[in-house]
Amino acid sequence: MSADFEVTSIYGALWCNSGRWETPPWTPILLNDEVHVWRIKLDLAWPQIERLFDVLTVDEREQVERFYFHKDRQRAIAARGALRDILSRYLKARPSDLRFKYGPYGKPRLERHHQEEPLEFNLSHSEGLALIGVSKSRALGVDLERVRVISDYDQIAERFFSTHEIAALRSLPRCQRMGAFFCCWTRKEAYIKAKGGGLSIPLDKFGVSLAPGEPARLLWSTEDHEAHRRWSLKELSPAPGYVGALALDGQYSQMKCWEWKDRE
Repeated sequence: MSADFEVTSIYGALWCNSGRWETPPWTPILLNDEVHVWRIKLDLAWPQIERLFDVLTVDEREQVERFYFHKDRQRAIAARGALRDILSRYLKARPSDLRFKYGPYGKPRLERHHQEEPLEFNLSHSEGLALIGVSKSRALGVDLERVRVISDYDQIAERFFSTHEIAALRSLPRCQRMGAFFCCWTRKEAYIKAKGGGLSIPLDKFGVSLAPGEPARLLWSTEDHEAHRRWSLKELSPAPGYVGALALDGQYSQMKCWEWKDRE
């Protein structure tokens, strides 16, 4: 076994906040200074997939049908259907009635008529798991990756990371670098997803923490010198072998972690 496989034991034990993903109330209450994070297991039984497919719009159905592999189509249906189900619980609406609009770089938002005050959300999925973050009125982004061996991760880091992050990555013992790479990547992705700019925001123009045991933080940004004071970063990992992150514009008093279950 190569040293790089040790990352799953180093990073795979990180959990959300209190360490438990709890069963939510059927109609969850989201306070202004809270963030809710939902964990969704995407490998569902076929009857569940059918129910979730039924709540999707025609456009969403066409999008999921573009996946070549059957398992990928099912997981995409589960992720999009679960997103609709979760948002409908906050809004006391039917999942199929929700309508989205999209920013210039594809970030979805709810149509204004669905809510009295803006409900912000973001979705990320990797293989058989997904995370959905929800907040009130404040931009947020989530990103999730399964930790795996990537032979050229150092070249990817040199292409996309800042010089400070590359130096921090190289300073770590080799057995920790793969996990640190994924921590860095998900934190950066969560931040640009929260900003809504996609890859129009150069990944080397801001820096994040990445060393094991170091809290997730936005350290600096050349395009917004006050960003590190305003933005919050939180490391997430919903299961062993997965690493994720949440970025929020502002601070929060509490993060609640919910386990999504399909309606029976």
